[in-house]
Amino acid sequence: MTAPAPVAADREVDARGLNCPLPILRAKKALSDLTTGQVLKVVATDPGAQRDFQAFAKQTGNELIQVDASDKEWSFYLKRR
Repeated sequence: MTAPAPVAADREVDARGLNCPLPILRAKKALSDLTTGQVLKVVATDPGAQRDFQAFAKQTGNELIQVDASDKEWSFYLKRR
């Protein structure tokens, strides 16, 4: 299986070492600075972040376009609505 093509992010938030709800709060703040269609990458180490970002995307209407996982670290790519 080939790895997904890397997504170009317009902004990146490093939320490593932060626990819920901080990665979501940082993402929300960063998304407010982006324009429609721009992509935010959030890097997190909280295992609960996977569930949190899916719920966040659903609630806010922003699109979770890709999730990359590697050794206890996740990268979430959100497209601003």
